[in-house]
Amino acid sequence: MTSNPDLLDELLRLAVRVGVEVEVAPDLPAARRRFGVAPLVLLGVDVLPEGAGFPFPPRHSVLVVQGGEHDPDLMQVAAGIGAEHVVSLPTGGQWLAERLATSYADNRNGKVVAIIGGCGGAGASVLAAALSVTAARSGLRALLVDADPLGGGADLLFGWEREHGLRWPDLAEAGGRFDPEAFLSALPSRGDLVVLACDRAPSAVPSGHEGILLPEEVLKAVLEAGQSARDLVVVDLPRRLDAAAEQALRQADRALIVVPTQVRAVAAAARVASAVLAHCEQLSVVVRATAAGRVPDGQIAEDLQLRITGRMRAEPRLAVALERGEPPGANPRGPLASMCQQLIAEVLA
Repeated sequence: MTSNPDLLDELLRLAVRVGVEVEVAPDLPAARRRFGVAPLVLLGVDVLPEGAGFPFPPRHSVLVVQGGEHDPDLMQVAAGIGAEHVVSLPTGGQWLAERLATSYADNRNGKVVAIIGGCGGAGASVLAAALSVTAARSGLRALLVDADPLGGGADLLFGWEREHGLRWPDLAEAGGRFDPEAFLSALPSRGDLVVLACDRAPSAVPSGHEGILLPEEVLKAVLEAGQSARDLVVVDLPRRLDAAAEQALRQADRALIVVPTQVRAVAAAARVASAVLAHCEQLSVVVRATAAGRVPDGQIAEDLQLRITGRMRAEPRLAVALERGEPPGANPRGPLASMCQQLIAEVLA
């Protein structure tokens, strides 16, 4: 909050340097809407009240910022309005830049769950979509991030292929951090569910490439935006981990590996689990029951040395529903939705 152009320019330069979006207000009345909820408040000396009391209730994380040399008399004024420090620029620029970055990180409260298939066709994308649908139906703000470039596009699971909004190719040249609300509002969404999907255009797969490499830094920024503005972020990962998938696992609070009850599936899942554990220790198993395999849950847990946290029972009508554009987990009384509700409760706890 400042109407001093020189001070504002200096503050904006610091914010750009650490990749933090700031909202500018020229005076205290203009800042009334955001004062109580912003992770950090910077007050220019020019907007400090003279004589009259401070118009807002006390709160943490308020700094007074001045240009030029340090003025010791400001310490008493700052203490009177509940500010923590007086920062002089450019001398205190490095300290303030670090505080801006820390406040941005501290405001990321959303949980990140990474989903990966133990083998091809395990059902990881179905589980990721069902978790997102169930979370939104429960009143949680959910973001589904499709990080599997050769998965066909998560928007197809919802029948959203014609929905307007950004896809991964639109973010290829992005860098730094995103403003969470502005970014999420540009993605396909319905209600509390937002989806970032990969592209299905043949031209998106370069000749000689096994798939599209998602930009690691952009995926990191996407997840940070989700953590800031969503309650739950679900990431659908490819089995073959690239740098972006590894980054997602490092940011994840939990990872779930989907393992069908088949001998070869369990053997393949053991190798995938080993790769995942190198980046996320909080890994557990979701078993998917199949008619062709009868490997018991206890054997799967023993072979993988992991805890089983859920079981996907067969839903005969699910495949038909997906072809009609009905997302998995849409039936709140179905076994898939019930399991997802339990998983979400465990993750949030």
